[in-house]
Amino acid sequence: MNKAFTKEDDGSTAPQRLDDLPISPHPNYVTPRGLAQLEGRAEALETEITRLRGAAEDPETLYPLAVAERDLRYVEARLASAHLVTPPEGAYPRVQFGATVDVLNEDGAPASYTIVGEDEADPGAGLIGAPSPLARALLEAEVGDIVEWPRPSGMVELEITAIRKAS
Repeated sequence: MNKAFTKEDDGSTAPQRLDDLPISPHPNYVTPRGLAQLEGRAEALETEITRLRGAAEDPETLYPLAVAERDLRYVEARLASAHLVTPPEGAYPRVQFGATVDVLNEDGAPASYTIVGEDEADPGAGLIGAPSPLARALLEAEVGDIVEWPRPSGMVELEITAIRKAS
């Protein structure tokens, strides 16, 4: 094989630069809690980068440093593009970003979902990102409406039973 196509370890301890993480093409709406989480993550990454740079003579810190720097670039880009959506005063007349929605599925099983920004999403905790198919199905619905949620296993109907401020 031609030597031009091989990568040999030259013993260099120059810091690596990892490719940036992909940024969503969707508007970056954030709740107050989501914005605070991003700010906290940025602060934690800055602290970690400072710690890792302090140990720069240790080659074992080069990759973790590159990961932390890449992650900080991502968080800073998300903070720069964040559109804070504050909850409305009073009741929610229909499902909006930041609202918690109580639903019943076709079998009568209850569930609650809170529509949040992509970086705050945690489906296991009922926090769903606004661009998700479930959030898109719920947005603008009112109590009593039945919405159709397209899933890979087929369409699911959900009845909106309550809309409230996220806790």
